[in-house]
Amino acid sequence: MTYLIPSAEPFYFPGGPIGCLLVHGFTGSPKEMRWMGEYLGQKGYSVLGIRLAAHATRLEDMPRSRWQDWIASVEDGWNILSQSCQHTFLAGLSMGGALCLLAGAQLPADGVIAMSTPYDVPKDPRLRYIKLLQWLQPSVAKGPPDWHNPQAALDHVEYPRYSTRSIMELRGLLAEMRTHLTKVKLPVLLMHSRQDHTVLPENMLAIYNALGTDRKSMFWVDDSNHIITREPERMQVFQAAEDFIQQNVKNAL
Repeated sequence: MTYLIPSAEPFYFPGGPIGCLLVHGFTGSPKEMRWMGEYLGQKGYSVLGIRLAAHATRLEDMPRSRWQDWIASVEDGWNILSQSCQHTFLAGLSMGGALCLLAGAQLPADGVIAMSTPYDVPKDPRLRYIKLLQWLQPSVAKGPPDWHNPQAALDHVEYPRYSTRSIMELRGLLAEMRTHLTKVKLPVLLMHSRQDHTVLPENMLAIYNALGTDRKSMFWVDDSNHIITREPERMQVFQAAEDFIQQNVKNAL
């Protein structure tokens, strides 16, 4: 018997002394990051794509997890990967990007790549009642999918609904991230699509302005929605990530 959703397993591609930890998003799975992992693995990097606690199993598991469990998943992955690599980078999508930025404020990584990352949750009047709603409405529907790569959407793995309790945890995580952004002194690459309807593009600008490092840059794509690691411009995203890694490894020598 397996508890994981098929094709949503974590992955590891052993390679050279430069490592990259890949972190998926809220209610998603490692599959969101696998194409990026395969790209970097083929380039000779050591790549570990983790599964966040309570993800890629059952939606009912989500209310029992806290944002501290999710950041602990990232720390576990970093500790595993950094033992075999001289340089280790953190790369995350959406909430995974927020986790990487929070971890980057505390761990001696070599850099952070945050893609489609929220600065805060969208404004919604229901949020003021969310502590009550978690009991009255344990889960809420997601909006209609809006993919620019319909083929990728066919086999995308994520929970079909949001756990209301977990939305509270996401808010808590993003609040914690915001308090730590000024403490991020590592090189940071932010990437976002101008067509992202899930996490609006202004989120990247807010994160960029709040970062404490002067070694920061933004990279835009135009023909993708939220999950830019599986959208038509993913190769541009992967190449930008590799360029960032290579540049910062050179700067560290």
